[in-house]
Amino acid sequence: MTPTLIWILVVLVAIGVYLSWTAGRLDRLHVRMDAARAALDAQLLRRASVTQELATSGVLDPAASIVLYEAAHASRQAEEEQREVAESELSQALRAVFADPAQVEAVREAPGGEAAAHELAEAVRRVPMARRFHNDAVGAARRLREHRKVRWFRLAGHAPFPLAFEMDDEPPAALVERDA
Repeated sequence: MTPTLIWILVVLVAIGVYLSWTAGRLDRLHVRMDAARAALDAQLLRRASVTQELATSGVLDPAASIVLYEAAHASRQAEEEQREVAESELSQALRAVFADPAQVEAVREAPGGEAAAHELAEAVRRVPMARRFHNDAVGAARRLREHRKVRWFRLAGHAPFPLAFEMDDEPPAALVERDA
């Protein structure tokens, strides 16, 4: 009877260690996901700030300035539920304003325009990368959370189910091509 109890105890300890390791892995994935979300938020904020700065600099024509300023302002002020839509609208506004390579050249030829265009191109180029990192972290956490052992033993605790950030993040081709 004693060897049976020892084996049962060994099996229970092994299961406990495995569940503890899985919970730690899930926790690390949540931390990675939070860090990726913070990086994405920083890149989105940088893109909106640079866009607003360019819109108020007087380098663009008044209509383009208004379109960009309003889209950037809306993306900065959007509530979390509307953030994806507001960021997509900013991407669309950037593509509309910088669809013509002549517009990009006009910005670059203005005093201080070369630096502003370069900074905007960098900000626009980093957003898709940050979103991809975030969505990859979300996907990894989702895959682990879908396992039965995680659900049955409630290893995720009270953490909300991770959601991907879906938005239109295609950069304006004329702006990014010229800066590359």
